Amino acid sequence: MSANDARLARNTVLTVLALVALRLIAAAWTPLTFDEAYYWMWSKNLAGGYYDHPPAVAFVIRAGTMIAGDTELGVRLVSILLALPMSFAVYRTAAILLGGVRVAATATILLNVTMMAAVGTLIVTPDAPLLVASSFVLFFLAKVLETGRGAWWLAVGAAVGVALLSKYTALFFGLAILIWLATVPKLRRWLISPWPYLGGLVALAVFAPVILWNADHHWVSFLKQMFGRARIENFRPAFIAELVPTQVAFATPLVFILGAMGLHALIWRPAGAFAARMLINTMFWTIVAYFIWHSLHARVEANWFAPVYPAMVISAAVAAHLTRWDGWRQRLADFCLRWAAPVGVAMFAFLIVQANTGVFTGYRRDATVRSVGVGWRELAGEIEAVRLRTGATCILTPDYGTTGWLAFYLPKGTCVVQPTQRIRWVNMPEPSAAQLSGKLLFVDEARPGARSWQTENFAGVARVAELKRMRGPLVVETYGIDLLEGARGSVLDRSPPPEVQ
Repeated sequence: MSANDARLARNTVLTVLALVALRLIAAAWTPLTFDEAYYWMWSKNLAGGYYDHPPAVAFVIRAGTMIAGDTELGVRLVSILLALPMSFAVYRTAAILLGGVRVAATATILLNVTMMAAVGTLIVTPDAPLLVASSFVLFFLAKVLETGRGAWWLAVGAAVGVALLSKYTALFFGLAILIWLATVPKLRRWLISPWPYLGGLVALAVFAPVILWNADHHWVSFLKQMFGRARIENFRPAFIAELVPTQVAFATPLVFILGAMGLHALIWRPAGAFAARMLINTMFWTIVAYFIWHSLHARVEANWFAPVYPAMVISAAVAAHLTRWDGWRQRLADFCLRWAAPVGVAMFAFLIVQANTGVFTGYRRDATVRSVGVGWRELAGEIEAVRLRTGATCILTPDYGTTGWLAFYLPKGTCVVQPTQRIRWVNMPEPSAAQLSGKLLFVDEARPGARSWQTENFAGVARVAELKRMRGPLVVETYGIDLLEGARGSVLDRSPPPEVQ
């Protein structure tokens, strides 16, 4: 490695470390989202699967809280630190497939400045471990291509297995790999080799706890996430119009432009060897094609595209360094390369400050205000005061988000339970009969007609407080606190979920 290459590699490491440090600071400052609080509850009761997703996110959170405690930073710590091995995998993949430190460094930095990686590892969801695992799937496939050694297929299988433990979307890796092998003549020999199939067995073994959990729970998670989402109930192509704008935001605009240019170059220009170009294309387009189809009948959330981002940023590096463009296209590529990192960092800082304060919208409502739990620590303190004053033994909630927030921000050990949708909590111990037989508090948004569940299930329902969740001067929500007595039957509704009815 030349002195210039060594300096570039060193600067890449320092840049990634600085971005990780910035996320750690933001993680300690920013309250949990309702999904994070929900997954934190999973982490207290580890299992082979859950109603909504496989278990990787719970293990990631558990590892972090073992280090930094049940704090916002603890919940997010390991997820953020996983950006380090993710960056290594993308760096090495780009170097193997396309050669050169410059391409590898650019791909690595571009990934870390996308909102998908910056916010996606800060806000802990199943997409965080999926993004990391996807980087290693691509890296190990690049090693197969580079070395021709069959043993690397075992590593591919392990990475796909971990990706499957994160999210069921990883099933598409199998199809992408098959397409890659079939379309590259020199790789077709692997189709009659035992190694890829042994790798598949490794992936199946890693994924086995999820299969066993589903077998014990009427296959409910598979029915919800795989078969339920695959079913077409109506044709609503309007959702496809959301795909590009949301991905422009999640990739950041300049990285998105470079990625689109690079994907074009990988198809229509000789930017790299054919096998390398096809690997990037199949790992990107197989999943994207499915989500385009899915958007014809249902909304596709922006974060669902996480597994294609390693391939996308390598494509962006191709556009920046390995493709000669004509006229304005070259100027556009140069501009995007120069400003992608500053714009990405600025967007991240803007989002974190806005989510925590609301200052950039004049303290008015925005897209973050309901999902990020600003004000919940103070609200939970007020709810706890009401609970102590009324002598309530448990707090009931209408949804998993409120349950998670209250469980996290109330004093440790406080009884908090969602009486409905019990399949969400099947891995967790239920409150004791004594806790549910005394006075109970029900916490829900104060809306007209929102007390029907309470009046149907309890003889005594009395509004004892209305409390506000605040972000600065903005009232985010007003919560009604009802004191419940005289349950008409079982407090917990154990009706089977709709997927198995």
